[in-house]
Amino acid sequence: MNSYQQQINSIVSEVKKAVIGKDQIIIKVLLAILCKGHILIEDIPGVGKTTLALAFSKALSLEHNRMQFTPDVLPSDVTGFSVYNKQTNNFEFRKGVAFCNLFLADEINRTSSKTQSALLELMEEKSITVDGTTYRLPQPYTVIATQNPIGSAGTHNLPDSQLDRFMIKLSMGYPDFQGEVSILKSKFNANPLSAVEAVANADTILELQEYISNIYIDDRIYEYIVSLSSATRNHPMLKLGISPRGTLALMQISKGIAVAMGRDYVIPDDVTYICADVFSHRLMLSSKAKLSETTAESIVADIIRKVPAPGISSKG
Repeated sequence: MNSYQQQINSIVSEVKKAVIGKDQIIIKVLLAILCKGHILIEDIPGVGKTTLALAFSKALSLEHNRMQFTPDVLPSDVTGFSVYNKQTNNFEFRKGVAFCNLFLADEINRTSSKTQSALLELMEEKSITVDGTTYRLPQPYTVIATQNPIGSAGTHNLPDSQLDRFMIKLSMGYPDFQGEVSILKSKFNANPLSAVEAVANADTILELQEYISNIYIDDRIYEYIVSLSSATRNHPMLKLGISPRGTLALMQISKGIAVAMGRDYVIPDDVTYICADVFSHRLMLSSKAKLSETTAESIVADIIRKVPAPGISSKG
């Protein structure tokens, strides 16, 4: 086990103190952060979405802000705004809530489309432009957004252009029986978040991000990733396939999985493990698929079965 794998394991272990029975979700969120991506978590209330984000902010000792997105939230609340100072006779910039390392956007689908669009630049460019001036965001920078799929009253679906900016979309789901028993026990005396200790910092994350970005990928893996994306663009059940941004996201997070597994090169299993989480929210189903109740996840699984994987194993 190399030092980078040890660092990843130590972070996961800390977050697991507060988020019980969701090891795979924890690993995927961490890898998205380490691959400079953003995370969308869609699930019902009360399954630990916010706890997950707060646990990561503690374990990584990152500056974090949380905003509850409601219909009255304005774009300037997120990005910041300029105010006139009478004493200096100049306009001064006041930072919005998005200026931090880890921004938790709670119930993002309950705010207006105008406010949602304020996140587009900061998610893609890691910067914010106000009154013609561009301000760089702190590094590392990650958005973890949550939305509740139950109850559509007063909600605004995220546009495809914004969904495409999330590296992965996850669903935590209900805990299993023993997991829920453990949750009850952990809440008996104290808040589980208080047990989470900082085992990394911004410099650690930046170092891991740099290492992951340089992981080796064989040309056959590049071709395999592109073949998977191309298959979505020609699938009869899909009206819109994967964009080049989605292809790039799959490549980036596949590198992170390789590092988490202790390798310095990517194999096909790394790609297929995370493919559905990267692809599903980017696909637009055809009318035929909707009528037959076909899901994006099942289409991705079908594509993985049909696209031949290159013969590259963990043994070389």
